[in-house]
Amino acid sequence: MKFFIDTADVKEIEKYASWGVVDGVTTNPSLMSKQSLSFLDAVKKICEIVDGPISVEVTATNSEEMIKQAEEYSAMHKNIVIKVPCDAEGLKVISALKKKGIKTNATLVFSANQGLLCAKAGASYISPFVGRLDDIGQDGMELISELADIIDNYEFDTEIIVASIRHPRHVTDAALLGAHVATIPPEILEKLIKHPKTDEGIEKFLKDWEKVSK
Repeated sequence: MKFFIDTADVKEIEKYASWGVVDGVTTNPSLMSKQSLSFLDAVKKICEIVDGPISVEVTATNSEEMIKQAEEYSAMHKNIVIKVPCDAEGLKVISALKKKGIKTNATLVFSANQGLLCAKAGASYISPFVGRLDDIGQDGMELISELADIIDNYEFDTEIIVASIRHPRHVTDAALLGAHVATIPPEILEKLIKHPKTDEGIEKFLKDWEKVSK
């Protein structure tokens, strides 16, 4: 299972990349707006830190403008993946970019049918938002299960990125269901490595070692 980090903060990306578990990065306009660097500088710096897929989202709303943005962004680095909204215009863009050899990440997927359409259009990745589904009383992980079966049934060349992760259990469930990728906010990545019994054990070992050294 691949881990992408869901942030545009260069310092955070550097920190977690040093752990050796970051395979890619997902960004969006909201995350980019929080950075002190310009959009172009942030993207270039992120590509220098992580040698893996870097999702950059288009901001236009019609297919022609989205394609223009996609071509501009993809020319910046070989690892750039174009993030496209899962709607009718987005399907046109995904299909067109597939023919141009440009990888895409269909974002804001909330149903199996949406994911199926994006996979058929040629999306390299689909990003179902499990946390937002949980927020409205639906089971986000049920969607992951459905999409995993659909992609397996028809051998689509599409990977599932589990997005909108809210807690460590989302990561565990995504791995158990066979999702290809989890895109994880920094605060959740911190929680994955933490356990009170681990901290307790380290503290005990260090105290015991002090006795031995004396």
